[in-house]
Amino acid sequence: MRRPHIRRHRLAIAVAVTTAATLTAGVAGSASATPPASPVAASSTPALQTAVDAARDAAFAHASATGVSKKDTLEATDALVDPDGRQHVRFVRTHRGMPVLGGDLVVHLTAKSAYEGVTRAFRHQLDVTGTDPKLSAGEARTKAAAVAKGQAGDTELVVDARNGRTTLAYQVQVADSRTAESGGARTVVLDAATGAVLSNVQADDSFLSPSVQRKLRARGERLNPATGLFTPAPPVTGKAAKSAGFPAPAKGTGASFFVGSVPLSTTQTAKKSFTLKDSTRGNTETRDAGDKELDKFSSGKAFTSTTNRWGNGTTSSRATAAVDAQYGIASTLDFYKKTFGRKGIKNDGRGARALVHFGKKVGNAFWSSECGCMLYGDGDGKTFAKPLVVLDVTGHELSHGVVDATANLQPTRIDAEGSQFGEPGSLNESLADIFGSAVEFSTNNPKNPPNYLMGEKLGLDQKFLRRLDKPSLDKLEGAVDYWSKASYDTEVHAGSGVSSHAYYLLAEGSGKKTIGGVAYNSPTYDGSKVTGIGRTKATAIFYRALTRYMVSTTDFHDARTATLHAAKDLYGAKSTAYKTVNKAWAAVNVKASNTPSAKH
Repeated sequence: MRRPHIRRHRLAIAVAVTTAATLTAGVAGSASATPPASPVAASSTPALQTAVDAARDAAFAHASATGVSKKDTLEATDALVDPDGRQHVRFVRTHRGMPVLGGDLVVHLTAKSAYEGVTRAFRHQLDVTGTDPKLSAGEARTKAAAVAKGQAGDTELVVDARNGRTTLAYQVQVADSRTAESGGARTVVLDAATGAVLSNVQADDSFLSPSVQRKLRARGERLNPATGLFTPAPPVTGKAAKSAGFPAPAKGTGASFFVGSVPLSTTQTAKKSFTLKDSTRGNTETRDAGDKELDKFSSGKAFTSTTNRWGNGTTSSRATAAVDAQYGIASTLDFYKKTFGRKGIKNDGRGARALVHFGKKVGNAFWSSECGCMLYGDGDGKTFAKPLVVLDVTGHELSHGVVDATANLQPTRIDAEGSQFGEPGSLNESLADIFGSAVEFSTNNPKNPPNYLMGEKLGLDQKFLRRLDKPSLDKLEGAVDYWSKASYDTEVHAGSGVSSHAYYLLAEGSGKKTIGGVAYNSPTYDGSKVTGIGRTKATAIFYRALTRYMVSTTDFHDARTATLHAAKDLYGAKSTAYKTVNKAWAAVNVKASNTPSAKH
């Protein structure tokens, strides 16, 4: 049984000083319109607290721009300090004591802490005149349980500011939903006056969408990716520190499904006892769910070994899936740390965790933000023959965790089947593909050659699930190459093609190109030619845009503006990089001239 993940506002804040690639965690409390000085935890820094306090003061002082009122409270969830001293503080909001859905904003300050601007979600003023709901909490739980077909739990009054609303609502956590794969959790938001369903969101992000699973099963297509890459290698065991004793870091080897023999950082707990836990990466660990839908990572069984050799490259060893999972997580964490100085998915220094053998006949992989866990099923035995523990799947799903910890991009609509729609959700999927692909390039494993394809090792008939150079070659999801007004309500995996295509054009340019033995041929909407600036710069621009200039409602035109801001910050407004960002978005039909006049 999986209980719902209760989404509570994060208090941990990380400051990134990118010149030194160091990140320091800290906390800041929430404050009202005239807040007292909030206490600073021992792990925070004076610079962090100063930035948070200055940004909060600026938000209220510039209320006409930020949309903040005297009835609001701001709670900082992230703060970033640039090499030149400029500051970016991300806030979530409460109104009359109630959390605001769609009320997030980022306040930008100069190096001298002067107000420089704001990036905010829905741009309308909030004023809920009454806080007495017509619907009782019990009635809300009953309605939510019926809608999500599960067990209703915690109920909270909120203000729903999404899609131009200012609505008093109930947010209800529902467990064991029969509308979610493998009995997952959902968050249901109901109008507190009418009981109308405002949203119904699955808590865990799944790699394969419901529509793709349905199509594959209808076709009778069976995914049985080639493995057997393992070549036996001698064990490499660590030695305990002379003075520290046990536990101690150790070096082992793993026999994976998909990438052959790989090195693993483990923990030695006794002379001949090792655990699949990596203390060098924030105690990253993979455990065995025992074919159960566990609701807590701690309920999983630790993988142990007497030889520090793990798995055998086949399903006969339960540790084989764990090898791929642990290797993929380590590779993803290494990418974010060495590329952006980001320490952990939430930038708090903590590692990530995984549960393999999750549930019975679960043909998917999930990211659970609240658990900080990857959840891997073993396949359903019909369409999906092996666990989805492929490197780019892990990079994709953990990148959803990074998005959740920063902009927290949300779909605008979810149907009864669980499929998500809308541009912010499409952008979320796109960023997960972009950074998932970047994880492959960063890892550069010859048995998992890096490319701009997603899911190429899954064994699909079309040879990949998605691709960035010409997304429309993905016929399973019906991905699109260019923006149109239909993008407002396109399924998120299909719609992700717009921004993924813009990223590829920025990195590699248009036309034919062969990279690492893979042939690409990227078209443009208007037949224009785009010359790429390189993957390193393109990835830096999209990451900076995500962490500083995107919020929960960012759409494709907003993303264009965000990446232009990022390119200006990094390379200058007159740089080739800045000009190419503009060209790349125009090449997928996202231009200033066709920016929607209102949110959709």
